[in-house]
Amino acid sequence: MNKLFKTVSQTSLGLIAILAVASCNQNASTGTTNTTNDSAAAVVNANNEEKIVYINSDTLSEKYEYYKDVRTKLEAKVKKAQSDLQSKGQAFQREVAEYQQKAASMSASERQATEERLARKQDELGRLDQNASASIAQDESTEFTNVYNTITEYLKKHAEEKGYELVLTYSVSNPTVLYAEKKMDITAEVVEALNKEYKDKKAKEKK
Repeated sequence: MNKLFKTVSQTSLGLIAILAVASCNQNASTGTTNTTNDSAAAVVNANNEEKIVYINSDTLSEKYEYYKDVRTKLEAKVKKAQSDLQSKGQAFQREVAEYQQKAASMSASERQATEERLARKQDELGRLDQNASASIAQDESTEFTNVYNTITEYLKKHAEEKGYELVLTYSVSNPTVLYAEKKMDITAEVVEALNKEYKDKKAKEKK
């Protein structure tokens, strides 16, 4: 019974490892198909701070209320499952200790029946542990997929509105962006907008 006692995985918003969001009107201002012109435009855009931006996923996971609520909910599930398993495990250990004390005075058939019953209980505890772990892993996957989808859907709209052609993500543990000017960091405005969106959604759900 040790699977569940590995705490809920430290899932971060590394889920959004690299988000390449193409602007819907990337080439709307020109109808040319000239390869040289397109390449030149790409160079200009790559050097234009307003076209390429990044998000600090460490900050996002620290300040995004939806993410924090999901993490808190999952941690509570892990804690409850651990408590339930621990309680059942302790009860099982008491039964084993009681059997060990009485075994000498039991008949061979009584010992065999008790040992078989205890073996079944041990197997049952193992299955409960596995099932709880699988259930929490599934919940974790579903919850964080929803977080991921919420962020990416917002970023798509945000990128289109602002004319961004590429949105990158940065984290200390996964530094896909090795250097970027601070002015290219849009984390604060994204966190603020996402939190407002989440707050409004929760308010509607309460009505």
